[in-house]
Amino acid sequence: MNIIISNSSEVPIYEQIKNQIRDMIIDGRLKSGVGLPGMRTLAKDLKVSVITTKRAYNELEKEGYIITNQGKGSFVANMNREFLKEEQLKLIEEKLQSAVELASPVNISLDELKEILEILYRGE
Repeated sequence: MNIIISNSSEVPIYEQIKNQIRDMIIDGRLKSGVGLPGMRTLAKDLKVSVITTKRAYNELEKEGYIITNQGKGSFVANMNREFLKEEQLKLIEEKLQSAVELASPVNISLDELKEILEILYRGE
């Protein structure tokens, strides 16, 4: 599992781990039923505290992305792809709403917002 941690990011390390595993589940790189590395193993590989990996796994389990069986480990949960997509769309809508709220008071037009989104989407 290829997880990259940024120590300079404002995003907490557990959340970086959680987000990257979640993204791998959503885009199909991690399939239903696949076992995840043990918390200690992942912590050692990433050079972080076991508490950090435990928190990431707990959050993923709370959100329904993984299941943990005591003594057996953590596994990718059986998830409906449409449900996952709907969850992501909801999150995107919230973030876009925030962008609209930031743009409105300074008269940034819809066309300008679209242009920004297109640039970001293309990775320019």
